Formats: sequence, structure tokens, C-alpha cells
Amino acid sequence: MFFLRRMYYVPFFTLPLSFRAVIVFILSLFIALVFNKKMIFWNQKKKNIGEGIRYLGLTGQKEKEGTPTMGGVIIIISTLIPTIFFSDLNNIYVIIMIVTTLWIGFLGFLDDYLKIKHNNKYGLNATCKIFGQIMLGFFIGIIMSFNKSITPISRNQFLINNKNLFLEEHRFKTNFPFFEKKFDYSYILSFCHKKWKKYAWMIFIPIVVFIVTFLSNGANLTDGLDGLTGGVSYIILSTLSLVIFISSNKFYSYYFHLIYIPHIEEVIIFSFSFLGSLIGFLWYNIYPAQIFMGDTGSLTIGGIISVLSILTRIELFLPILCGIFFLENFSVIIQVLYFKFSKKKYGIGKRIFLMTPLHHHFQKLGYHENKIVCRFFIIQMILSIIVLILLIM
Repeated sequence: MFFLRRMYYVPFFTLPLSFRAVIVFILSLFIALVFNKKMIFWNQKKKNIGEGIRYLGLTGQKEKEGTPTMGGVIIIISTLIPTIFFSDLNNIYVIIMIVTTLWIGFLGFLDDYLKIKHNNKYGLNATCKIFGQIMLGFFIGIIMSFNKSITPISRNQFLINNKNLFLEEHRFKTNFPFFEKKFDYSYILSFCHKKWKKYAWMIFIPIVVFIVTFLSNGANLTDGLDGLTGGVSYIILSTLSLVIFISSNKFYSYYFHLIYIPHIEEVIIFSFSFLGSLIGFLWYNIYPAQIFMGDTGSLTIGGIISVLSILTRIELFLPILCGIFFLENFSVIIQVLYFKFSKKKYGIGKRIFLMTPLHHHFQKLGYHENKIVCRFFIIQMILSIIVLILLIM
């Protein structure tokens, strides 16, 4: 792609940002619609990329067997093609998002490939998968800690009459819920000694690793019902796109009490491209699903959401913004821990939920998956609105 753009040089990234955002949205939507349809037809003929279903006693589960499961590959392709041609590839934030998509996408693809090849539901070893996520977290944390192109800025003074801005760089500052004052990771070390503030990266990087690993797994666990992960992620990414737009503008970021992040506006091209890809995928993924995203898609979505949240400095809002992913993840953790605890104490393993992840618990209660998905969408809309209100308070 880089070679082609140099050979036929058209500076698309010099066009107005809003115009490019509309173009990449339409282009990614078109690519996703076309290629998803072709993959569905191809699988109907070849029957070699179908989903293998592990029977769990859930209604309508057997009918899904054989559904193509590599939709995540198309999400990635239809996101990256418009991003590469219509964004400034010298922008550090764009580079981070492309690397994130390729790395976590490859991890998910390898998992899906092994499942299809060996016709089982286990795929890539869990240790290898988590190790790959940790490596991505380290990459993001190190780049954000030491790359001089990344300069989040908080405002000390704003003069309305002559529009003069007095700015100060705060590399380890982040937006904090409920308070206009920003939280600085260096505060944690400064309690021990003021000179230790320069080692804030030792706190920041492990937090980034945890967020990337936890959230990508949360999105992966949520992908159990038709349209659930795609729809919830679309709402989250729409919220993040709005935050990116506000954070990239000196005046808007001041009025809405967000940290100003220079040059991050180019990520809007990536986010709009990803939103178009998700709609093109959801067109065929809503109940009854004709295609699944697989781990290629779910891991990628979780990774992208986590990295975008970190880049826009709203990672402390994630328990609210990505509340559904967190609940799905915690439901599995709680279930496993309680089962082991009760088995050790009483000799019989007991469960808190009828089945985990959490959406399967509601299926066991007799709710149709369409109703569960729609209600999760409503909950996610509420969570996104709450985050936006907290951000501008």
C-alpha cells in the first residue's frame, strides 16, 4: 500500500477532515457489504470456513453450525484500506492504530484458523493468546511513555479576547470521572518521593497492559449472540469518535474539560472507517446471523477500543463505557472462582450464574437472544450517555 501511494501519489490526507471521514465511512461500508456477501456465498459452496458449535443446551444453537466465522478478517481489511489511503501515515496515532489492528487481528486469525483446521472450539492456547495481548499492551505503553510525538496538553490559562493559549505538557495525565481536575499517574509515586515522579511510566505501562488484555478478552467473551459484540462496539466507538473530535480541538477540549491532544484528529479517519466496517458486518450478523466475526473480529474490537480509550485519555472511564464487556468478563471470573472455592470447601462445585458469560445466563432463564441483544444495546446507550455527561461536567 505504501508503494502504491508513492507510485500514484494523490495527497488524499490533505483534504478536509470532515470530507475524508465521510468518504472512508462510505468506502469501508461498501467494502464490508460486498466482501461479507461474497464470503457467505463462498462458504455455502465450499463449506470449509464454517463455525463448529460446542453444544451447551441453548435454544437455537445447533442451527448456527456451519455459519462462516471469518468475518473479522473483512472488518480488518475494510478498515485498513480506507485508513491507509485517506489518513496521514506519518501521524503517530494512526501508526499505533494500524499496528494494533494488525497485531491483535493476527492473534485472533491464528485462533480461528486453528479452530477451523482441527474442527474444535479451543484454537490458540490461552497462554499464547494472553501473551500476545500483553506484548501489544507493552508496545502501546512504551510508545505513549517515551515517544516525543505524543504530547497531551492541559490548559493553565485561557484568554477569550485574544485567543491566546498557555499550554503545558502532561504526558501521564488523564481525564478523571466526576472531577474537572485531571489525574496524573505520577501522583502515585510522588507520595513516596517527589523525585520519583519521572518514573511514572512504571505505573502507566502495567495499567495499559491490563486494560488491553482485560478489554480484548471481554469483547471476545461477549461475542456469543448474533449482533451483540458488533452492536455494542458500534455504540462505544461512536462515543469514542466524539471524544476524539473534542480532544483534538483546543477550544472544544477547554470548554468540555478534556485534555487537549494535538494531532489526534487523524484517528477520526480510522474510527469512521472502523464504524463503516462494523455496519457492513452487522448487516449480515444480526439475528439470524449469516456470518460470525470469530476471534479475529472480537479480539480486534476489544484491542481497538482499549487503545483508543488510552490515546484519548479516558481509560479511567472504561468500567462505565465498556460496562457490558466488564460484566461479561467478571461473570466468568466470579463463576470459576466460586466454583473452585465451593468445591474445595463443600466438596461440590456450585455456581452463581446458570451459565457464563452473562448473556448465556439470560438465555438459560428463557429470554430469546434477540431480546437480550436489544436490551444490551439499550444499556450500552445509557452507559455511553453517562460517560459523555461525566466528561463535560
